[in-house]
Amino acid sequence: MPRSLLARTFFLLALLVLSSTAGWLALFSHIDVEPRARESAAMATSAVNLIRASIFAAAPDKRPRLFAEFASTEGIRLLPAEEQDQLVPMPDSRFHELMRDTIVARLGPTTRIAAEVNGEPGFWVSFRFNPKDEDEFWLVLPRERVTRDFAARWLSWGALAVALALMVAWLIASRLSRPLKALARSAQAVGRGQTPTPLAEDGAEELRALAAAFNTMASDLARHEKDRSEVLAGISHDLRTPLTRLRLEAELSVSDEAARQGIVADIDQMESVISQFMDYARAESGEAPEFTDLAALLAAIGERQAAIGRPLDVDLDGVSSAKIRPKAVSRAVINLIDNAWKYGGGAVSLRANAIDDEIRIEVADCGPGIPESELERLKRPFTRLEVARTDVTGTGLGLAIVERIARLHGGRLELLANPAGGLLARLVLKSA
Repeated sequence: MPRSLLARTFFLLALLVLSSTAGWLALFSHIDVEPRARESAAMATSAVNLIRASIFAAAPDKRPRLFAEFASTEGIRLLPAEEQDQLVPMPDSRFHELMRDTIVARLGPTTRIAAEVNGEPGFWVSFRFNPKDEDEFWLVLPRERVTRDFAARWLSWGALAVALALMVAWLIASRLSRPLKALARSAQAVGRGQTPTPLAEDGAEELRALAAAFNTMASDLARHEKDRSEVLAGISHDLRTPLTRLRLEAELSVSDEAARQGIVADIDQMESVISQFMDYARAESGEAPEFTDLAALLAAIGERQAAIGRPLDVDLDGVSSAKIRPKAVSRAVINLIDNAWKYGGGAVSLRANAIDDEIRIEVADCGPGIPESELERLKRPFTRLEVARTDVTGTGLGLAIVERIARLHGGRLELLANPAGGLLARLVLKSA
């Protein structure tokens, strides 16, 4: 059974059409047997009666010419029957049985019918000029007159009807599957965090209702996402002003150095949390994709990291330009690097390469790694690892932001074990 709805629907409709056509042809063939058998029998008996009448009416010296005329114009021959004649009976079928019974009923019980006499094929019918005569003759008709061929015109019309029915079946199947394919593409876009183009609300009532419900759901999701992002961004922005005042107050009013450093550290951590909230809120902003020199973008990130005392082992020989959202990708890569330095420790590497239609950006560290059972859970928002890696606190949004940016580019985030020890975070983006 085909896998797609279009192929399955067409297969079932085609099976229905072919089955119904085959049934119709079989029924027609069955019904057509009796009239064609009676027609052939009537033709044979008429030929016998015509021969009888012609022989009785014609003068004896003109009978040979009459027989020659029958043979040349009608293909009818008259031969004497012999006792040693070797007969091959007609095939055992309903058509030939009906024809034989009809001929015998009209010409008498002594009538014999054969498909071949003495090795010569034809339509052989025996008769006597007078029922009391001992002499018996064979009337030989062309075999084609009793061959029951299905009418070619019916086969032609049947083939045309099947072809038209299959075309209509394909049209029906495609009209059924087209809106469902559009719905599947829109659902995939929603799954990637995008707002799809509204579906056309036309067609059958059920399809219109389905398209309307999906459009309403997509618009509601987009509105809720926008409201959530605005709330997060607004709260984060409003908190920065009092935090700045607190930092200034701590610098000026707190005389104890240790206390002042503790307050400043707390404020820095709060600002870091606010920054992550804002990143999460704008992870799916309206930034349009554009062709970007990805190698230059990642090299610039590596240089900035080295400038703040976090040197990276960078290998970017496998990538060049790609159509991406550069700000979003930069945010995702920086989040992965921040996680590697916070939780992994040791040497951190940044590598990128292109495989088929995918771009793979990998950030690896040499830390304790993540248990395999926790890999998928850590991609969810506000989720942190409780026991592994370190006791560094955070919002649990870093990997969630990367995951959303990956989906925005039709890709994915993979958390794998680093062959050299630690964690390998792979950001996969579609290059096309």
